[in-house]
Amino acid sequence: MARRYDPERRQRIIDAAIRVVGAKGLAGLSHRSAAAEADVPLGSTTYHFKTLDELMVAALRQANEGFAKVVAARGGLEDPRTDLAAELAGWMGEWLAGDRNGVELEYELYLAALRRPALRTVAAEWAQDLAELLSRRTDPVTARALVALMDGICLQVLLTDASYDEEYARDMLGRIIG
Repeated sequence: MARRYDPERRQRIIDAAIRVVGAKGLAGLSHRSAAAEADVPLGSTTYHFKTLDELMVAALRQANEGFAKVVAARGGLEDPRTDLAAELAGWMGEWLAGDRNGVELEYELYLAALRRPALRTVAAEWAQDLAELLSRRTDPVTARALVALMDGICLQVLLTDASYDEEYARDMLGRIIG
C-alpha cells in the first residue's frame, strides 16, 4: 500500500496535543491520546515526535503564540508617547479576557518546564523574547522585572479565579517603570 501524502499531519498532531492538554491536563497527554485526538495512526505521532517531550515542546511553542498575537495586534509599544504601563496592562487584560482554556493551557505547559528540562528552553524563550521587546522602551533590567510582574499577575488571576484588575496592574507596572 502506498504512503499517503499528508503535509498537515504534523500540525494536526500538535493541535490535537493542545486539545488533549486542555481537556485532560498535561497528565492526559501521551502519543496515544494525541494520535486518537488527531485521528492518525499511533506511528504518525512517534514519527513526527520521537519523544513526548518533543511533542510538548511543539505544543508549548504554538501555545506561546497566543500572547504574541495580542502584543502584535495592539502595536502600542512602537509609539514612545504611549503610556507603557497602560499598554502592558491592556495586553494582559486582552489576553486574559480571550480564550481562558488557551491561557490556562499556555501556563500549564509553561510550568511543566519545572519538571521537564526539555521544556525549559522554550519557557525561557518566551520571557526573553518579551523582555527584548520591552527593552525597546526601557532598560533590560526593568524589562525583566516587568515580565516577572506580568507573569505573576497573570498566574495569580488564573490560580485564584479572581477578576483581572487592569487599574491595579497599570499602577504596579508604573511603579517598576518609574
